[in-house]
Amino acid sequence: MTFSALGVPESLVQTLTAQGITAPFPIQTATLPDTLQGRDVLGRGRTGSGKTLAFALPMVARLAASTGARRAARPRGLILAPTRELATQITATLEPLARAERLSITTIFGGVSQGRQVSALNGGIDILVACPGRLEDLLKQRCLTLDGVEITVLDEADHMADLGFLPGVKRIMDQTPKRGQRMLFSATLDNGVDQLVKRYLSNPLTHSVDSAESPVAKMTHHVLAVPDAEAKRLVVQELASGTGRRVLFMRTKHQAKKLAKQLTSAGIPAVDLHGNLSQPARERNLEAFSNGSVRVLVATDIAARGIHVDDVELVVHVDPPAEHKAYLHRSGRTARAGSEGVVVTVMLPEQAGDVRTLTRQAKINVQPQQTRPGSRAVAELVGEVAALVTPTAASLGITPPQGQPRRGDSRPAGGGSGRRRGAGGGGGAAGGRGRGAGASAAGQGGAPASAGGRSQGGGSSRGGQPARPARAGGGARRGGGSTSVYSTSTGGATSGAVAMSMAGNRRSR
Repeated sequence: MTFSALGVPESLVQTLTAQGITAPFPIQTATLPDTLQGRDVLGRGRTGSGKTLAFALPMVARLAASTGARRAARPRGLILAPTRELATQITATLEPLARAERLSITTIFGGVSQGRQVSALNGGIDILVACPGRLEDLLKQRCLTLDGVEITVLDEADHMADLGFLPGVKRIMDQTPKRGQRMLFSATLDNGVDQLVKRYLSNPLTHSVDSAESPVAKMTHHVLAVPDAEAKRLVVQELASGTGRRVLFMRTKHQAKKLAKQLTSAGIPAVDLHGNLSQPARERNLEAFSNGSVRVLVATDIAARGIHVDDVELVVHVDPPAEHKAYLHRSGRTARAGSEGVVVTVMLPEQAGDVRTLTRQAKINVQPQQTRPGSRAVAELVGEVAALVTPTAASLGITPPQGQPRRGDSRPAGGGSGRRRGAGGGGGAAGGRGRGAGASAAGQGGAPASAGGRSQGGGSSRGGQPARPARAGGGARRGGGSTSVYSTSTGGATSGAVAMSMAGNRRSR
């Protein structure tokens, strides 16, 4: 199946091809014939299944063909997203498509001054991507009207419900014309999402690709049972020291900031992402992680559904989440768009009961294996991640702007004054050098080196061969205490398994 065969206009097909996107994912194949015809659609699929293009393509195509005119403070297309990061990345996916059809687009969310947002609205826009809170504020101030909206999209509606946004979403939806096309995409229909479907979608066609409760077929799960906090610290440092992108999840903002600082001090450059950061700092840190200048992101649950970055090879639950839905959403940062991925949960003795319940509810079967920090078992786990040759392209099929973080950023966004050799060179810490064996999707494949050291070889995610990961900070330290490892490879393909044959395509969600 091709995008052209599904009815996507040739101008948009060419734009996708230029980004390396040549074949649709299952959620796109299922929904595009209907959405391009103007039908209301309920799309159910896990995060990373390709939902963003599934609604971006019909919105751009239909607005371009519409007779509606661009007017100040009167958008024709509206996309609601639960978080600032998701809204920003939806916009990044939309921009090349909108540009091909000469449509204007802007994004509004809280945490920043509304002045520029109001100016953009007054300049006339076609598509508005917004978070519910700031949009409601601007509506109350009469800075815009929604009576010209022809197409409305609710993305990650279940996450909006989890964040308590549904009352505001209903008030916003009530201001859009009932005759317009509406699309709702969600992993689940609980917590009132089903009421949104009944109230706002007209005779919708339902397309389900992956169950939100089923594990991804190409995701391998491990549980490391550590005896104490010191063993945990050493194991986490080893897991963070590989060559590919990895996301480490913490429960609190303070712990996320602390761990990112500790890793950076140990020669493993890391950035943090949590609610205490200003919006510019959040954007800079996410940009550094997206463009590959930093390979480790330490985040709270704000990132579980708020970021979409391809080629994340490893997710580490440094602090196990409170419930299984959070586990699945966090884990969904890896094994995206047909790629493989590894998920590790680090567990203290007092957390054993909770983790057993968590994995059982997430339908993850595990088997124990004894190990300790710095042992062969942990090294093999890191090697398993390094062996993943990810064929997808850089996040969202775009190249984010380069550059170091400005003053006020919470973590350095790179390897200090180190220099790179070759297209695949990795980032070195202060005074270090990196030499990559192959170009990664982000164009940087080397492992970070500690101060004054060198990083030889870079795990390649596109072309080239994977190299042995460099040991950051002088290598793994051996600590006392035994550690148990529970590991399993999720078996069985889901209904979206056809996506796995498309792993060679760059994919936006």
